[in-house]
Amino acid sequence: MSDLLNKLKALDDKLSQRYIELDPGGYWIVYVDKSAQGLVVKHYSNTIDEKGLACDPETGEVIPCNAPVVRQPTLVLTGQTAKEICIALFETLDPCPVTRLDHAAYLGRELVRAELALVQGLEYIQD
Repeated sequence: MSDLLNKLKALDDKLSQRYIELDPGGYWIVYVDKSAQGLVVKHYSNTIDEKGLACDPETGEVIPCNAPVVRQPTLVLTGQTAKEICIALFETLDPCPVTRLDHAAYLGRELVRAELALVQGLEYIQD
């Protein structure tokens, strides 16, 4: 790996560790569907508690980040490109379920990463 790629990866890893405000509009799971040769995003509703943690609106329980959670998505979008999904999400849905600009930027970045993984036949893991 080149020096530039190492520097960029180190910067990306560092930035991934920062504190972020959660979106009260909900959260998204992004993944590549290799069999359909496309991208999928699933939206899940949440509430934010007094500690800033995402909670299941039905149970009030904190939603873990690193453990499986069985919930039904409130919305599923599919497409072949990041642009296609972003247009559906940000230009078609009214109201848009993304309520924070930083969350919108994050989703755009993740969708581009997922699209690149799809095109290159690589594994995609959401950041």
